Amino acid sequence: MTNDCAFSIDTTRFDEDYTPSTSSRITTNFANLARGEGRRQNLRNAVTMMKTRVNELAHWDNPRGDRYRLDLDIVSVDLHLASAGDGSAFPVIEVLDVDIVDIETGSRTEGIVGNNFSSYIRDYDFSVRLPEHRATGIPSDFGDLHGQVFQRFVESDEYRERFSQPPVICISVSTSMTYRRLSNHHPILGVEYVADEQSLTDRYFEKMGLRARYFMPRGSAAPLAFYHRGDLLNDYSLLALAGTIATMETFQKIYRPEIYNSNTAAAQVYRPSLDNGNYSLPQVSYDRVERTGLAATQGKFTEVNLIEPYGAVLERWAFEQTA
Repeated sequence: MTNDCAFSIDTTRFDEDYTPSTSSRITTNFANLARGEGRRQNLRNAVTMMKTRVNELAHWDNPRGDRYRLDLDIVSVDLHLASAGDGSAFPVIEVLDVDIVDIETGSRTEGIVGNNFSSYIRDYDFSVRLPEHRATGIPSDFGDLHGQVFQRFVESDEYRERFSQPPVICISVSTSMTYRRLSNHHPILGVEYVADEQSLTDRYFEKMGLRARYFMPRGSAAPLAFYHRGDLLNDYSLLALAGTIATMETFQKIYRPEIYNSNTAAAQVYRPSLDNGNYSLPQVSYDRVERTGLAATQGKFTEVNLIEPYGAVLERWAFEQTA
């Protein structure tokens, strides 16, 4: 059973010249930005926002605010199922990997993988399976398979050969939760917030072996949710954390401007809202309605092409290590 499934990794540089491959998930935020007549300017503006932000955060020995740039790679993870035959592969995960380049010295700092996390099985869980259980409640095993597949990937030889540290997934805080500011303060992550209770997303990521902490960096409008293994504050360099914040805050400003490009920063007690009208739009086009529809389409695609024909094999393999 151990050899029934295996992972492979492919990377694509994300910059102003990026063009989505035919195998890339079309719901990913970077693919959404790279369509249309203004795609190149769209991408250039997003990359510029990231560079500006990383230099704001890494301000020491950086008097002109232009010392660093980010090199971003899209990491596409395929799952190969022996049962499918013919070397068939199913795209399961896409994330961004970030390196921070010191333009002054030419040195490169390894950043954090996990930015802009995207998953076909998660699309299936939230767009297909969850709606089917609205009347009866969330099933107790919701997210179990996805969580095990993710953990098998992080513990795989393929991951360990490519990345030296565990992933950190940084996303928006939940609009269904209330967050309260603590006194804890980190030089890059900023001031910490705590949620009144776990959200569905928190519980889902917990099954991936990740726990949540919430921080609002200096100059931010709202806290970000960081899902991580180990010690978030001490396992990663300050530059690596700055790279993750600059990358993900940029994406959040683009597709959740009501929260992350708000003209009023989060208060001590904070409830995020997409109904906030006091915000500014960045100079980047993003089709939020299209993305929602595509997530449902790709969730159904996963059901038909992965869960229905190979779900039993996948579950036996994924849960083999816990037996």
